[in-house]
Parts: sequence; C-alpha cells; structure tokens
Amino acid sequence: MFPPRNTLILSGVLALCACSQQQSTSSADSSGAAATAAGETVIKIASANPLTGPFAHWGRDADNGVKLAAEEANAEKIKLDGKAVKFEVVSEDDQADPKTATQVAQRFVDAKVAGVIGHLTSGAAIPASRIYSDAGIPMIAGSVTSPKFTEQGYKNTFRIIANDVQQGQALAKFAVGELKAKRIAIIDDRTTYGQGLADDFAKAVEAAGGKVIKREYTTNSATDFMAILTSIKGEKPDLLFYGGMDAQAGPMVKQMRKLGIAAAFMGADGVNTSEFAKLGGDAAEGAYASTAGSPKESMPGFAAFNDKFKKRFNAEIQAYAPYTYDATRVMIEAMKRAGSADPAKYLPEIGKTDFKGVTGEIAFDDKGNIRNGTVSLYQLKAGKWESVKQPAAQAASAAQ
Repeated sequence: MFPPRNTLILSGVLALCACSQQQSTSSADSSGAAATAAGETVIKIASANPLTGPFAHWGRDADNGVKLAAEEANAEKIKLDGKAVKFEVVSEDDQADPKTATQVAQRFVDAKVAGVIGHLTSGAAIPASRIYSDAGIPMIAGSVTSPKFTEQGYKNTFRIIANDVQQGQALAKFAVGELKAKRIAIIDDRTTYGQGLADDFAKAVEAAGGKVIKREYTTNSATDFMAILTSIKGEKPDLLFYGGMDAQAGPMVKQMRKLGIAAAFMGADGVNTSEFAKLGGDAAEGAYASTAGSPKESMPGFAAFNDKFKKRFNAEIQAYAPYTYDATRVMIEAMKRAGSADPAKYLPEIGKTDFKGVTGEIAFDDKGNIRNGTVSLYQLKAGKWESVKQPAAQAASAAQ
C-alpha cells in the first residue's frame, strides 16, 4: 500500500535535509576548515578561558585579545594555498577548573579546531594539553607560567611568556636584596599555579640569603584568611608572599592589615591587576607584584594595541590580551608559512617562529618556551601599578 501524499512530501523534505547536512559535513576537512557561501574557507581557532566566576575578568580580557587578532587577520584577506580563508574564534568557558578544561578540550577536538590559544591558568592548561597533544592540535599559551606546561615532552605546546621559576627568582631577589626582607612568610592557594610559584619563590628566598619562617595554605575560593594570618602574625614577618590570584589576595591584604601585620605584601602576575587594587583598597597600597613579561610601556607595540583594544571592546586591558593577541598572530603566521591550516602541516612552522609582536620579539626554544623571557616588577601606588626599576644584574638573571 502506498503511503499518504503528505507522508511522501515529508519524506522528500527529510531526504533533502539529510542530503544538505551530509554536504555540509563533507565540506569540513581534518583541520576544521569549512567552505562558506562567499567561497572562503573557515578556519576555527579555539580560545579557552574562565568566562564566568571570580577569574572572568582575566578570561574575557584574554579572549578579546584572540578575537582582535582574528578580526585583523580577516581584514587582511589572507589566502592559504591560494584559497581565501576566514578565521573564526570558538570561545569556551573552562571556569579555570582542570576537569572542565579537559571537557572543553575534547569539545574542541571534536569540533576539529585548527589550533588553541590558552588555556588561561596553568591548572587548566596542563591537563588539557594532553588531549590536544593526542589529537596533534597546536596550543599556544599567553598566560601559562607553570614550568610543567612545557616539561611534559609534548611537541604541540608553546608559551610566549616567562615561567614561574623566573618570576620566583626575580621576586625573591628583590624581596631579600632590595627590600631587605629576611623573615618571609608564604601562603599559596594549592593550585598548580599558586603552589608551584610559591615553591619556586621559597627556594629562591633561601638561595638569596632570606629565611622562610612560615608556610600556610588556602584555596582559590576562600574569603576568610584570619586563622592563617593570625598564625603568621606571631612569627613577625618582614614580608608576606601570596601564590595565587587577585580574588583572594585583595581580601587577604585587608585582613592582614586589620590584624596589625605591618609586613610588606607581595604576589606575582596573579595579583598584578586593577581588581586587586579595588578589592584590597587602602590596605593594598605599597604592595609588590610581578608580570611574566615586559612593562607595558616597554612593549614595542603596546600603545597602538591599547588604542585598538579600547576602541573595539570599550574596556581597559586587564593583563594578558596583548599576549593572546600575539599568540594568535604567531599561529596564523605559521599557517601562512605552511600554506595550510592543517595542524600536521603548520605545527613545525610554529617552532621556527621569529615574530615581532606587541609584546616584543617572539621565538621558541626546543621545549616551546619563549626565548629570553622577561620578568617585570611593580608596586601599587595611589591605586595604580607602577614599574619598579630592577638592578641590571637582577633583570638579566630574570630574563635567562
């Protein structure tokens, strides 16, 4: 018996839809490239950051750097192997959480992205990097400072920023040598970033002739530090160092002053933000922190980039937008040299990078670390971070 006429029509529509879906799927290759109606090939670049939660201000900043780089590349009408391409940024929220980051990484692999810029935090980037390595997808980080990131033996991981060993050494030498701090207390948040940084700082303090008199621990979601600060107060430290992010550092320095602890307060790049100044208020004045890169005023392309960024996003740069912008441009330049967005073809070109970016000269060593990484020191004055001039010998040591 023949089906009713309406059923025939519906069957025909479904068949056409299935055919259309099959054609759409078949137009994508292994690099995540797909043809558009305009005749361009879409190249997917993944951007992984915490876009919600206490670190969202960092994540949105980093994500915007990727988007700006992709938009400018699209304006250049780039061709790969003679074919017009369009770069599409695929952004995901990893919540700065290792488990979520691996789920995000698998979604990127399934989406056949051509490359990944991120993740923002070391704790998220390190577990995710294994998934990208297994899939052969290049990963360039603009903010990951844990040495472990490039010590795993993967050939697909690169960073365009100095690491925590360099930051720890620079901060410790400044604390002991310039601030004359001999008795130093340390708190960290037990994350890959915070604990690793605190460990490196502690080693460097002892090497510089200082003494770590107390180590305490918290979490990256805590808000009450009175108990651990009380235990530290009795040790009469000259300086308190925090390995962690601004969301905890701001309340911590407030509670520190409330308890009458007069020690200098110091953190690293996780503390060097306007958010820390806002959260810490008057108690944050005089704090010290580092960045795993050059001072903004010393970056060769920062002024022009800052103007473009403000115009495009109507926002101030938080920290890592210049680095994720450069990371994206480095990836695209490698594709151009290879004439392809296929990861297997352009990955070898990333290691050959010799690029003049917003943040400075970018080239990689055989592990994927940036060559001649720079560490800069800052002090908070009147609510603004001002660069601190380092002794020449110390600056040279930090850059090695």
